[in-house]
Amino acid sequence: MKIIGIIPARYGSTRLEGKPLKDICGKPMIQRVYEAAQQAKLLDQVYVATDDQRIVDAVERFGGNVRLTSVDHKTGTDRIAEVAADVAAEIVVNLQGDEPLVNPAMIDEVIQPFMNEPDLPMSTLCVPILEEAALNDPNVVKAVFDQKGYALYFSRSLIPYPRKLDNFQAYEHLGLYAYRKDFLMTYITLPQTRLEINESLEQLRVLEAGYRLKVIVSAHPYDGVSVDTLEDLEKVRQIVRAQIGV
Repeated sequence: MKIIGIIPARYGSTRLEGKPLKDICGKPMIQRVYEAAQQAKLLDQVYVATDDQRIVDAVERFGGNVRLTSVDHKTGTDRIAEVAADVAAEIVVNLQGDEPLVNPAMIDEVIQPFMNEPDLPMSTLCVPILEEAALNDPNVVKAVFDQKGYALYFSRSLIPYPRKLDNFQAYEHLGLYAYRKDFLMTYITLPQTRLEINESLEQLRVLEAGYRLKVIVSAHPYDGVSVDTLEDLEKVRQIVRAQIGV
C-alpha cells in the first residue's frame, strides 16, 4: 500500500501573503512542514502542491517534490486532488502547509486506521479540550463521534452541551485528513452542502453525503501553531529557536 502526503501551499493569503515562504530560523515555512512530514514512519513520499512558481523554486532548492497546480482551486483539497490524480498511491494525506510544528506521530495516527479497515474512505484527528476558554471559541472546531470512532458532527459551537458535567468531555478537531485515493476523487465532485456552508467546515460535506469519517483521538497533546498572522509566525520562530538552541 503506497501512502503519500501532499502539502497544499497557496501564495495568496488575506492575512499573511506569501506565508509558505516566510523565514523560520533560516528555512522557509514550507520546508519546515515538509521535513516534519518526512519523519512520519508510514508516509512513503511527500509532495507540495502549489499555485505559484516562487514556491516551486523554493521547494526545488531544498530538494523536495513539488507540483505546480491550477490557480483556480477553491480549496486545498481540490489542489491535493490534482496532484494525487497523477501519482500511484492508495492513501493520500492532506498536510496543512501552515503547521510547521506538526507532530510526525500524529500523521502516522491518521493513517493507521486504513491498515485495519479496507473500506474506510477517510480519517481525521482530534484531541481533548483541556482549556475552558476553548470551549466557546468558534475558531476551535469541536468533534463528536460514536462508540466506534466515526464522526457524528463537527461544529464551531460547543458540542455536546454540558447539561450534566459528569463524564463531560469535548474534543477539538485537528485539520489533518487522510483519504483513500478513490474516495478523494469522488469527494471533490460532491457539491457543497448546507451544513458545510453554514459552519464553514468542509468535512461536513462528507457526513451530509452519507460517508463514514473515522475520528482518532490522538495519544499526543496538540502543541502546534497554525500560522495565520505575523504574531503566529513570531511565536513559531521563538519555539524553533528554543528547540535548536539559537
